[in-house]
Amino acid sequence: MTSVEKKSTASKQPAAKKTAKTTAAKTATTKSSSEPLKVGLMVGREWSFPPAFIEEVARRDAGVVVEYVQLGGSLMNEPSPYRVVVDRISHEVPYYRSFLKNLALQGVKVINDPFMWTADDKYFGASLADKLGVASPKTVVVPNKEYVPGINHQESLRNLQYPLDWQRLIDYIGGFPCILKDAHGGGWRDVYVVHSYDELFWRYNESGLLTMILQEFITWENYARVMCLGQENIHVMKYDPKTRVYHEEHDFAPELYDRIVADSKKLVQAFGYDMNTCEYAIRAGVPYAIDFMNPAPDMDVNSLGRNHFDWMVSNMADLVIRLAKSKDATGDRYAWYKQATGAKGKK
Repeated sequence: MTSVEKKSTASKQPAAKKTAKTTAAKTATTKSSSEPLKVGLMVGREWSFPPAFIEEVARRDAGVVVEYVQLGGSLMNEPSPYRVVVDRISHEVPYYRSFLKNLALQGVKVINDPFMWTADDKYFGASLADKLGVASPKTVVVPNKEYVPGINHQESLRNLQYPLDWQRLIDYIGGFPCILKDAHGGGWRDVYVVHSYDELFWRYNESGLLTMILQEFITWENYARVMCLGQENIHVMKYDPKTRVYHEEHDFAPELYDRIVADSKKLVQAFGYDMNTCEYAIRAGVPYAIDFMNPAPDMDVNSLGRNHFDWMVSNMADLVIRLAKSKDATGDRYAWYKQATGAKGKK
């Protein structure tokens, strides 16, 4: 198309459509067909998955390349050279999260959606699982122990009942032992099994500014950790949370396996996560979803073992190649994106 033709075509577009040119998907259509589509990778202290993933995508020779994102301050509405960005570290680096939100505005497919990741918590997740018909431990969220400066306990917290009726909450979740953990935590940090009120109050009093949840303790007979990629590709693994060991093979009956797969799909599709793990404590043949918001899941060969690791690398390569060649954008789920770009949504 000549420059004159481009100008003529642009003049016929509504103003909102012109704004859409800032999206990565639109930018990709103006590139030379010989230029590869770019996938950006954002990582922290992990050394086995990133190079293996980059190499696997390159080996496919599919017109897609993966490279590490490099940042040094980000401009407002700065366009992105990437069609897809895989994020494995923004939960620890707030600047990265802000950068990724701008990428979503530019039409990039971000794995995982930084807006949902910012908004989720384990109390909301437990309520959502219950609504979806997924078995989950009974859960309550409790008021913070401490607050930021400026909060006056007598004047700022007038909506809170005091004293708290701990007996009612403990009775609801089935008594002791129970779990006390950070509603926004991960990596087994700030997770406690408490056996008495004395132990509960000790741990709660140490929680500081964290928002804690109380959860029913599931005495499990078997345990599964499930990798979910692209909201449809489910890899079920037998896992021992006490020793943090993955088994090479699982021993789940077909009916139990099918339920784990179905429940995992319900959860990741509801959250919109394309890279996530769900964990199930299995009691009396019922898989209880006890942890299913892990959008930066373990992908290290030293913990997973070679077989599970190879599955992750191969299937992540499949996922990013497919998404890079698609028109999928993280913003498709949001009104602000459609308004800002004039998008009508995918047909």
